[in-house]
This record gives sequence, structure tokens and C-alpha cells, in this order.
Amino acid sequence: MVRLPTGGGPPPIQQIQKLGFFMASKHAPGLAAFAAALLLMAATPGCSHKAALNLHSELGRSFSPAESGEPLLLAAYQPWFGHGNHLNVGYSSQDPAVLRRQIEQARELGISAFVVNWYGPRYEYEDRSYGLLQSAAAGAGFHTALMYDEDVNNSGPATDKVIVDLQYAYDRYIGPNAISSRSAYLRLNGRPVVFIFPKGGGTDWDRVRQVANSWEEPPLLLMKDIQARFASDFDGFYAWVQPGAEGWARDGSNWGHDYLEDFYRRMSSQFPDKLAVGAAWPGFDDSQAAWSRNRHISSRCGRTFDESLHLYRRYYGGSHPLPFLLIETWNDYEEGTAIERGIDTCTGPTHGSPAGAQR
Repeated sequence: MVRLPTGGGPPPIQQIQKLGFFMASKHAPGLAAFAAALLLMAATPGCSHKAALNLHSELGRSFSPAESGEPLLLAAYQPWFGHGNHLNVGYSSQDPAVLRRQIEQARELGISAFVVNWYGPRYEYEDRSYGLLQSAAAGAGFHTALMYDEDVNNSGPATDKVIVDLQYAYDRYIGPNAISSRSAYLRLNGRPVVFIFPKGGGTDWDRVRQVANSWEEPPLLLMKDIQARFASDFDGFYAWVQPGAEGWARDGSNWGHDYLEDFYRRMSSQFPDKLAVGAAWPGFDDSQAAWSRNRHISSRCGRTFDESLHLYRRYYGGSHPLPFLLIETWNDYEEGTAIERGIDTCTGPTHGSPAGAQR
């Protein structure tokens, strides 16, 4: 269980110091070293996938605590690989050995929890994958949280479906009578954290909030992007990968700088009493997804990740800490945001593109 103090901010992320390699910069040492490790993984000439994973372990052996007041690092996680409808990335999201390895890798980078894309119990494969991941996390001192996608694909009243799904999640994974691995569920000051990914389904979030408040452990509900009309129903908002107001550029040059600036500025000035969850991403490319719309954000040789990772510091820090920063994503290969196998720095081969066919 992650319990954060109300006054002093969250526990610090870890920093990486190894082989005399540092990302010496104005940035906080912990985040700078996290970025450095990923960039080094992809920049090492001739580095194979296996070697990249070994580098994770080598760097991790000399971690030391970073300064306090930094956000807790989370990573968005996709649980559907190994299912016939998705890209073949070389592993199954239901292989316990894979889950243990992913958790170990994430911990080595200072990531404290996976925030898992989840659609409710009707999506049986993803639901089972989440349960397995939460169990693996419980045995490793790691954490998980749900990112619930509003269901717009099935018939029936949207609000009722959302309430049924979230009640199932609470009863099975979160609440006091849930499975034993409930101890691994991400909590902030004792309250479970639930991310909501809205899909425009017309859900009555007032009703959802009322039901959630009736739980023995009322959750912190966080909605994607700042949506002021729902502010009374949510405890905060989280940023999500996008190019910004100018939209998707053909060359991928709109990487989201203005969007993140606006998110942090508005959260600090207009919603200071709400939880803000920052975000960082390495790029975006949905060309391998079945739902592709040919959208791109350039990695800019690693600069997109580095700059998005640290931009929050213009608005948060010290007595005004950012509680969480969400890496988007750990393993979404279909939309080209995965950091699991490194980040392309243009100085060597990238390890982020899996072998396999489109679904």
C-alpha cells in the first residue's frame, strides 16, 4: 500500500547512477537518471533486446534515493497481448514469468505502479490479465491501479454499465472483501486511486460518484484531461498523450508541449484543490494499430520523452509537489508509446518495435 503524507509530498522516485553515466542537467537527479537509463538502453550500438534488459539490471544495482518532493512514477500498461485480436509482441500478458520480469524492470527504473487499461469483466482476457498482474505485484512490493475505459461498445444505459463495472472492480480487486492481492492496489493516503478514460458515452458521473462514495473505502476518481463540468464528481485530472491544440502534424512535430503547459498551468491556478497527475511520453505512432488514423508524434531523438518528463517542474515542486507522474506508456506497441524496450535516440537501433503482425 502506498500511503503518502499529507504535508511533505510523496516518497521520492529512485535515481540511477552507474558506470559514470549521468544526465547532468538542471533537472532533478531522479527523473534525469530515469530518462538517462531509457535513452542509454536504446542508444547503445548493437544492443540486442536481451542486452537492453540486462542493462536495466546493471543500472539498478546502484540506485540511491533521490531528493524528496518528486512525483511518484507510474506507467500506463496494456494487458491484452497474447490475445488474438492484438499485435504479437512476443509475450503473453498472462504469463507469470513475463509479469514478474516487467515488474522487476519497472522497479529498477523507479516506477512504483502500473496503471492498467481495463474495460470491465465483459472483456474476460483483459480482466484475467489484470488479476494476474495484481497478484504478481503483491508478491513483489509493487502496485497496480485500474484505468477504466468508459464502455461505449455494448448496448444498454452507459451509467448503469459504468456503475456495474466499477462495483465489480471494487468487490473483486480493491475493497476489504476483495482477493488477497488487494494490498497491491495503489492508494493515496489510504484511498484507492481509480483512473477514468472517458469515451463520450453520456455517463452520469454524478450518479457514479454517489455510488463510489457509498463504498467502505471511497476512491479517488481521476478523469483524463481537465473537464471543468465534471470537477465536482472527480478528485483530480490526469494528462494524456496528445499533440496539443494545433493537432496532429504530418511530420509529428507537434509533440504536446503546449498541451502540457496548459494542463499544469490550469491545474495550478484553477484547480489547486484537485489532484494533478502529470504525464510523459516518448512519441506516438498508431500505424500498427487496427484502428490507425495515421497519427504521429516524433520522438525527436529522445527529446520528446526528456522534455515531457521534466516540464511539470515549471509549476510543481518543493511545498507544492506533483503527487504522480504517469509514463504513457509501458507497453502500448500498437500506438508507438512503449518504453519497455527503450527509446529511440537516433544514435543506435531502437528496441521499441516488436516483431509480429497487425491484428
